[in-house]
Amino acid sequence: MVTEIERDYHMKTIGLIGGMSWESTVPYYQIINEEINRRCGGLHSAKILMYSVDFAEIEANMTKGDWATNAAILTDIAVRLEKAGADFILICTNTLHKVAPEVQSHISVPIIHIADAVSEALLARGITKAGLLGTKYTMQQDFYKERMIARGIEVITPDEHDMERVNDIIFGELCLGQFKDESRKEYAAIIEKLAAKGAQGIVFGCTEIGLLLKPEDSCLQVFDTTVIHAKKAAALALETM
Repeated sequence: MVTEIERDYHMKTIGLIGGMSWESTVPYYQIINEEINRRCGGLHSAKILMYSVDFAEIEANMTKGDWATNAAILTDIAVRLEKAGADFILICTNTLHKVAPEVQSHISVPIIHIADAVSEALLARGITKAGLLGTKYTMQQDFYKERMIARGIEVITPDEHDMERVNDIIFGELCLGQFKDESRKEYAAIIEKLAAKGAQGIVFGCTEIGLLLKPEDSCLQVFDTTVIHAKKAAALALETM
């Protein structure tokens, strides 16, 4: 018997570049499959190809400022995923979208940019001034913020001291699977400062932050990039050809 979903859709294959860190790649896989099943019912799940990196290698290159090597690593992975049958690709981290344009230039299938997905979510809720938390690379550099700004969203970031604390907690705790109450409180206090600067919502611009903070921990409406990106992937996988 042909189900309605089989009649109306050809499910696309999602390519995931994960492991940055593996802690936050687990929710990607879970959310995508839950969303596909919610939309399709029955025993339906997502068609996924995933390549998970050794994050120690990636992080060492970031620390050295060797983005070219990271671009080459992710490009090689993306090419493999495309050859294996991925219809589109997600880089399951915010920071490594710094090299997304370089990776995109070597493949014909699209990379679904996480900053574009979150910008759509912000605008859908009427948010035009957003606080951004993430690694220091994401908060300080323009590769991420400029895509939000291009869509008319003002991006508000913490001061230098708070940026360092946010970054240290990400790499020193969250990427190691450590979720401390004191760090949760620190993040909540930083969000309050961003609200005082005029932020209408807060972007969890690092895929690990949602593992520490829940919406009730924030004085602002939260936009978890992991959830938004994963749900975007599920929706695209079911779009008609």
